[in-house]
Amino acid sequence: MGTRVDLTVQGEDAASLAPAMQAAFGRMEALAALMSHYELTSRVSAIGLASGLQPVAVEPELMAVLRMAQGVSGRTHGAFDATVGSLGLWHFDGPDPGMPEPAQITRRLPSVDWRNLRLDERSQTAYLTQRGMRLDLGGIAKLYILQAGLDALKSHGVRSALVNGGGDVLALSAPGDAPWRVGIRDPRQPQRLLGALDIGSGIVASSGDYERFFTRAGRRWHHVLDPRTGQPTQGVRGVTLVADTLEGVNGLGAAAMVLGAGEGRELLRRTAGTEAMVAGADGNIWLSERLRERLRPV
Repeated sequence: MGTRVDLTVQGEDAASLAPAMQAAFGRMEALAALMSHYELTSRVSAIGLASGLQPVAVEPELMAVLRMAQGVSGRTHGAFDATVGSLGLWHFDGPDPGMPEPAQITRRLPSVDWRNLRLDERSQTAYLTQRGMRLDLGGIAKLYILQAGLDALKSHGVRSALVNGGGDVLALSAPGDAPWRVGIRDPRQPQRLLGALDIGSGIVASSGDYERFFTRAGRRWHHVLDPRTGQPTQGVRGVTLVADTLEGVNGLGAAAMVLGAGEGRELLRRTAGTEAMVAGADGNIWLSERLRERLRPV
């Protein structure tokens, strides 16, 4: 899904590590091909093409991600919304990034509504009820895919691994007595680290306006869109979340950026088992109590 993935694996039997890594990459590539809205032949694209016409049968993995997306949407009152793919007017990549006219956004906004994605568990189908609706699972599928890669490593006997995909890190049982050390990027200056975190197993996920963006008229236009306005979010430069499970982080970083620094902090405070950092556009950085205790200088 346009993300570079690095695997770090450790084990006593070096001969078994290469097949394990091949299996992990194969699993992740297959899921990315299924869930990417960039691929016209993906199941996600098929759901969009059938919007307003008919339900589309989906694989169990895609159904799991769609259920997860709907759960986060309901919990955040739509601050996270996978139907933001209907706003496929922005172009943040390549040599010629582009922004739509306000009138174009206004015409597309009625198509952005997570409540118009209908999932039928019994028939294993997904249906976008309005013609022209589209899905973008980039904010929630990536971690699921990385977790699937980690699970593939475990199924091949790997007991210690680190999966890094575009700054999101999943750790499995640090080798020996020393934990894995994961750097936490400073959203105000993405080229430097705010600190480092020692973890054994768990997930460190980051969202920010520094990942995919272009600058025009003195403003940074980035890829995290507010589903209420169709515009890039404002008020938060970046969010980092730390948890033991996928459910503790997935989709919440983007939702916090949409909600803004104040409401975003409250959302994350209410999320049990999740540690958080929120960097506001005003330069202030908020750290949850536990993350403040764990963050180490670099």
